[in-house]
Amino acid sequence: MNTNSLFSPFDLKTLHLKNRIVMAPMTRSFSPNGIPTDEVATYYQKRAEGEVGLILSEGTVIDRPSSSNDANVPHFYGEDALKGWKKVIDGVHEAGGKMGPQIWHMGIMDNHHSGWVPPAPFEGPSGLNRPDFNNGNTMSEKDIENTILAFGKAAADAKKSGFDTIEIHGAHGYLIDQFFRAETNLRTDVYGGKTLPERNRFAIEVIKEIRKQVGNNFAVIMRFSQFKPSDYNYKLAKNPQELEAWLNPIVDAGVDILHCSQRRFWEPEFEDSDLNFAGWAKKVTGAPTITVGSVGLSNDFFGAFAGESSEPTSLEELNRRFDRGDFDLVAVGRPLLSDPNWVTKIKAGKTDQLKGFSKEALAELVLE
Repeated sequence: MNTNSLFSPFDLKTLHLKNRIVMAPMTRSFSPNGIPTDEVATYYQKRAEGEVGLILSEGTVIDRPSSSNDANVPHFYGEDALKGWKKVIDGVHEAGGKMGPQIWHMGIMDNHHSGWVPPAPFEGPSGLNRPDFNNGNTMSEKDIENTILAFGKAAADAKKSGFDTIEIHGAHGYLIDQFFRAETNLRTDVYGGKTLPERNRFAIEVIKEIRKQVGNNFAVIMRFSQFKPSDYNYKLAKNPQELEAWLNPIVDAGVDILHCSQRRFWEPEFEDSDLNFAGWAKKVTGAPTITVGSVGLSNDFFGAFAGESSEPTSLEELNRRFDRGDFDLVAVGRPLLSDPNWVTKIKAGKTDQLKGFSKEALAELVLE
């Protein structure tokens, strides 16, 4: 299996990567009261030592009272949390790695199974997490303004701390995605609308504020998904024309790289073409894209929560699509969660040493 092309360098603004492999953001909930620990820092440093090209952190929430539904999800605000993240990025750089935090606001959420609740009600465009499920407040225009500023502040703090990039979480049914979706954005003001481009407004204002805070030369990534956790078959954009109308204004607003989340990277996004989500996004925008979705494993991520294990699989189809130019970077999740040395094993052709994945790996920070 020839993976040489995945080990070519990638350069864009502040990103200077030794290879095309990205550690995908994966929520870990090992930061008590939102403060990343020394063990969290070691966890990321081990992936850098294992030659991951770019590490994207677990989702880390912005400074809003109800931006998180989990007390142990890390914050990207406050002196103690930012000190923790400074230790993370310093360790990654010491190991020769590159990293960006994924900055996040969860929006309207289900209550956490632990019983913990944030100090204020959840907030979203219309109080809805999904159709007919209201579990929070409709944001006022002042709430929206303050949230946009909080995204910008988090990005500015990331740059100040020495991170190489940031990723905006705009996928998987969280706040920005709730604005995108017609069924959860019922607003009649400038942040709503009947069309997806109209409902882009909140995301575009977030992007513009971030760009204002970090400048033009700092690499900005944004993550998207068509599917929703409550509906795996959902599509915001039902055809390439709608995808173009959705994503081009995002790129024009200042996003450099589109991170296109799907459950299985090999599945075509639309009929009459085998291009996946990242392939279509690159085709309609011309922007670099990251593909993700069960890379190197036999089952998708959601099966892990149901107790399904996954075994290592070939990367031949991934290489075929990469060499064809469908996407520029490849995000890998569970293999790197289970094994910090996954990249070095792939590079050396030691596929017989690759580990599978089981849900038990979700319960710890694997360090070796």
